[in-house]
Amino acid sequence: MSSSARADFHALRVREVEPLTDDAAAVTFEVPDDLAAEFAFVPGQSLTLRKVVDGVEHRRQYSISAPAGGPPRVGVREIPDGLFSRWLVRDVRPGDTVEVQVPGGRFCPDPAVLEGGRHLCVAAGSGITPMLSVASSVLAAGGHVTLLYGNRTSGSVMFAEELADLKNRFGPQLQLVHVLSREPRDVELFSGRLDADRLHRLLTTVAPAASYDHVWLCGPHAMIEDARTVLADLGVPAEAVHFELFFVDAPPPELHRVEAEPSGETVEVTVVLDGLTATAPLPVEQTVLDGAAVMRSDLPFACKGGVCGTCRAKVTEGEVDMRRNYALESAEVEAGFVLTCQSFPLGERVTVDFDA
Repeated sequence: MSSSARADFHALRVREVEPLTDDAAAVTFEVPDDLAAEFAFVPGQSLTLRKVVDGVEHRRQYSISAPAGGPPRVGVREIPDGLFSRWLVRDVRPGDTVEVQVPGGRFCPDPAVLEGGRHLCVAAGSGITPMLSVASSVLAAGGHVTLLYGNRTSGSVMFAEELADLKNRFGPQLQLVHVLSREPRDVELFSGRLDADRLHRLLTTVAPAASYDHVWLCGPHAMIEDARTVLADLGVPAEAVHFELFFVDAPPPELHRVEAEPSGETVEVTVVLDGLTATAPLPVEQTVLDGAAVMRSDLPFACKGGVCGTCRAKVTEGEVDMRRNYALESAEVEAGFVLTCQSFPLGERVTVDFDA
């Protein structure tokens, strides 16, 4: 997908708002015929929504929870003081319009990966949203899915009815395991958090990790890290493990530089986007993304927290200090890719290529 496509927002009409729990809802959008090609999505992709409040632009990224070929739908759980989540869960109604960016994201493999085979999905809370799209596509293609889904209580399970319908429809193709942290289950193994110990027991008994072709992880940072460690210990190849963070519940990694005070010092930064080049002196105390916004207002971004990977670019000249990274693989970093929302320019000149 080109950078220009990623930067486009379209006013889509809300088709349906379906309450899922007391604090969560699924929002489905209508896509007009002339935008059908742009909004065609593959399992694992996400939508970035935009809202302007008191003159300030806010963006949030939500994974698509619909099967490929259907209208785009996102699942949203309200968070305390959440500007976007409260609006979507409590205030948005069918017929309203929302600014939506065309589908994107990095939690989506070659579609051939989803055509059959055995897949293990591990989700917690609202991390179920991309799993629905992945699981539905695998099941429809004749594959097998095991879903380990962690929540606080049975009442907080998002898409509970839809998961039950999938189980009824596909029977033995789908193994569905609910793990509840604040509600006792008949089986002790299914009562508690999806931490490293419980995951190890689950992945050596109920769902032996070695029996799957691909593993999909989505949820809080701690669960993702525990699951990746357990899977590696059990011999699952790293290339077979796909993950996406919904939020980061751990503090940022230790900073590699002292917080910069405004000093007037600048670095000549060149940005390449959609084949066009722009150069300007940018402050060293601003991230490349924020600083370069004076040159290009269409730079791609969503979370600005080092999680989504939307602002990924390649440093082709000079150096930057990337403070936080929860989106890029080590091979990408070694190849020179950075998250521009977390990268501060160093030296005299820096060039970042969003087209790379």
